[in-house]
Amino acid sequence: MTETAKGTRITGLGRVAVPVADQDRALDFYTGTLGFEKRADVPFGDGHRWIEVAPAGGATAISLVLPSEGQSPGVETGIIFTSEDIDADHATLRARGVDTDPEVMRWGAPVPPMFCFRDPDGNRFMIVQ
Repeated sequence: MTETAKGTRITGLGRVAVPVADQDRALDFYTGTLGFEKRADVPFGDGHRWIEVAPAGGATAISLVLPSEGQSPGVETGIIFTSEDIDADHATLRARGVDTDPEVMRWGAPVPPMFCFRDPDGNRFMIVQ
């Protein structure tokens, strides 16, 4: 069996797509409210736009894409962000009017403190310390 037959040449996770109804509104939320950096905002294809945002210095980006036919925003993304200070981030997002869980969830070791929030389209994310 050759090396290529044993596996793939996948080297990492580069980006994940999140469906949004309005790319400008989403870009404002992710950069203005969450403080992410804009990595790309370019036209492509037949009148489409490719937008990528990410936490500063983060290796993986979020692509803010318009929904495919039959798809709508407001999905359980499965995306989990990491926080250095979960309580401060929870308070900051709530103060900025973000739809968050009312409290940071704490189940005790080994489960880390965490909470969920939703973007303006209802896409759900988790933050874990």
